[in-house]
Amino acid sequence: MQKIERSARFYVSGHLGMVGSAMVRLLEAKGFTNIITRSHSELDLTRQEKVEQFFKNENPEYVFVAAGRVGGIIANRNSPTEFLYENVMIASNIIHTAAKSDVKKLLFLGSSCIYPKFAEQPIKESSILTGALEPTNEGYALAKITGIKLAEYYNLQYGKRFISAMPPNLYGIGDNFHLENSHVIPGLMRRLHEAKERNEPEFTAWGTGSPLREFMFVDDLADGCFFLMENYEDPGLVNVGSGEEVSIRDLVFLLAEVVGYQGNIVFDTSKPDGTPRKLMDSSKIHSLGWKHRTALRDGLKVAYHWYSTHKLLAA
Repeated sequence: MQKIERSARFYVSGHLGMVGSAMVRLLEAKGFTNIITRSHSELDLTRQEKVEQFFKNENPEYVFVAAGRVGGIIANRNSPTEFLYENVMIASNIIHTAAKSDVKKLLFLGSSCIYPKFAEQPIKESSILTGALEPTNEGYALAKITGIKLAEYYNLQYGKRFISAMPPNLYGIGDNFHLENSHVIPGLMRRLHEAKERNEPEFTAWGTGSPLREFMFVDDLADGCFFLMENYEDPGLVNVGSGEEVSIRDLVFLLAEVVGYQGNIVFDTSKPDGTPRKLMDSSKIHSLGWKHRTALRDGLKVAYHWYSTHKLLAA
């Protein structure tokens, strides 16, 4: 594959989010200077006419689609209409307009929630659309599947170099640390930090701690996506994961060590555990020569440093 010139024009949608900001950091670190970004107030991606005018004015050559409405389980469960509509519109408008423009290549960011709730573990790319989705985030998952398939169809039908990448559970700089809407790592990290500050003698985690989960530092995802942008153009999706899993129990103790919480940790076994295991099969991208770089402990230290210095912004 041909390397991308450092003068190339990149458009990173969703640059203020955790994934989008990691993409911008990576591109800047690699010496790219023509990075195009727009906030929601500057460009409403659900408006096709606005998106078309933006592409006409800016003429991006490479596009990362990281924009979208995101939220935790409660938000997804309470607002499936908005999660489906807004994310379908964003994906459709960007992908369709990119296909009509002079875009050389596009990468659409999906989510591991696109896979069936009871998919065989580890989850292969071929598992998509083989079973029922997790009901609590079905609207979001359907929108992501639509984006994946639209990119795939443009690749197959029109020869567009459009691809999709599926990340596992992510964490890192710019994460959402809201107590109700955050994912497991930022939620636990904030609770442990506050327990340490209040000198609480005991910290309670939900469930038995036995479920296994895959986590990856968001900057590793950005690196994997750039690798695909330079080295992959087949239709279909690619899992971009660590291929490693950790029990929730071990994660809690590791987070306590990183945060510096020294109290007693107990598990409330009356609370639900959730899915026993969720691991993606990332052998496809591994076979191409890419693997993640950041060990979980090291990534958690970076994430905690960011949170502890940006608590007011991250709350």
